[in-house]
Amino acid sequence: MRLSLLLLLLLPGPPSALGMEDAAFPHPGESSQPPPRACPLRCSCPRDDTVDCDGLDLQVFPDNITRAAQHLSLQNNQLQELPYNELSRLSSLRTLNLHNNLISSEGLPDEAFESLTQLQHISVAQNKLGNAGLPPDAFRGSAAVATLSLSSNRLRYVPPSLPPALERLHLQNNLISKVPRGALSRQTHLRELHLQHNQLTDSGLDATTFSKLHRLEYLDLSHNQLAAVPAGLPRTLAVLHLGRNRIRQVEAARLRGARGLRYLLLQHNPLGAAGLPAGALRPLRGLHTLHLYGNGLDRVPPALPRRLRALVLPHNRVAMLGARDLAATPGLTELNLAYNRLASAHVHPRAFRRLRALRSLDLAGNQLTRLPAGLPAGLHTLRLQRNQLRALEPEPLVGLDQLRDLSLAHNQLRVGDIGPGTWHELQALQVLDLSHNQLSFMPPDLPEALEELHLQGNRISYVGPEAFLSTPRLRALFLRCPEGGRAGLVAKGRGGPGWAVVDPSSPGGSGLGGLLPLHPPSRPPLRPGPTGFT
Repeated sequence: MRLSLLLLLLLPGPPSALGMEDAAFPHPGESSQPPPRACPLRCSCPRDDTVDCDGLDLQVFPDNITRAAQHLSLQNNQLQELPYNELSRLSSLRTLNLHNNLISSEGLPDEAFESLTQLQHISVAQNKLGNAGLPPDAFRGSAAVATLSLSSNRLRYVPPSLPPALERLHLQNNLISKVPRGALSRQTHLRELHLQHNQLTDSGLDATTFSKLHRLEYLDLSHNQLAAVPAGLPRTLAVLHLGRNRIRQVEAARLRGARGLRYLLLQHNPLGAAGLPAGALRPLRGLHTLHLYGNGLDRVPPALPRRLRALVLPHNRVAMLGARDLAATPGLTELNLAYNRLASAHVHPRAFRRLRALRSLDLAGNQLTRLPAGLPAGLHTLRLQRNQLRALEPEPLVGLDQLRDLSLAHNQLRVGDIGPGTWHELQALQVLDLSHNQLSFMPPDLPEALEELHLQGNRISYVGPEAFLSTPRLRALFLRCPEGGRAGLVAKGRGGPGWAVVDPSSPGGSGLGGLLPLHPPSRPPLRPGPTGFT
């Protein structure tokens, strides 16, 4: 050890290190540390171009901000105004975050961002901006601003003289009742416009409001007071959100310009029987998804676009499915008719015959007493919970060899009501929910591919080892007795780790409850304890 140390001391340094003692050691009066960065008091400056003053309860705009700053965060403070002199010298600024302060319209100086020619992203969301919100010349010279957030203020109309290069404009959660004519005429690069949660009415928009937005892809007008689809929609629009308005009817003429629309969301409007007349959506040939959740429709709308992939119609008043109601949309992959008024007698046996591409069908919360006939062979998910099913027969399930997830919860099924061979048709089934029925024991001959089984809320008092002979891949069993009941479980060793019983009522559980591993054969089987499984 001493020899090694001696050799290290005697070894010469590399040639490049010779004669550099003066550089390696500080002279008197000098520091070996680099000079400190200029950073405002209490703020952090993790990089030369970044100043972070988030959440410091600042009441005054900080001084000593480096001119090299490109990113300035002042959100979550108590600033009431922006001093022009301090702001104007930050000519390299690219991002300015003023979210959640107390800045009023009076606190913004004229030409506030005039000298910030590099500014690209600015947020003045959740402040006290009122009336027009911004001085007319606030963004003069700020031609590079691409993202502007003025959400959650007190704006009553869209401010004039917005930056011309805007790509994303957030104006949601204000008091906006009008978009002045020409307010958006120069923003030809705008791609996203958020106007949800305002007070817009039909009179606050006109046919020119959106007509110059030749690159607009996303428009959110939800949670307003519109009675009609706005006119003059651009053909580039891909997503139109009109949920929670007062729209009673959709007119084809209003959608004719938006031929590129892919997603139309009309949930929670008062659309009734005549709300979507035949041909109303015909201009939207490329429509992918139609959301009509929570309206007053009593039929599937006629003449839907042929390329439609997702039709979402829960919580309406649909009481029947005719043989041709869905014939116009053979490409549907998702159909949601949950929580309507469908009864088995009014679902035509051929209602689904054209839906060869359908992968997900949701009929939960209806009045079905038996499985619908003619279910598409390609289904992966079938939801029938909260109906009035009293029997399961194999015939409606024939050919569903791709079904992976079946929910039959909250029905009136007994084990004796499940016909022989019912489960043999579902060879790919991985998740089966039979919870909250009237089963007194675990159904036999379950599919071999089953991995997850829900049986909670039944009358099952005992599960023997023979119950799992047909399900070698089972990984989770949800089992809970009704109130006051007790269940016993005797499980034969599985041989594979991770197989478990989930008892939602067990102490220490969160949400689904405790997860109890089934013991391998060398350990004793699970048996009921004083508070459930032990």
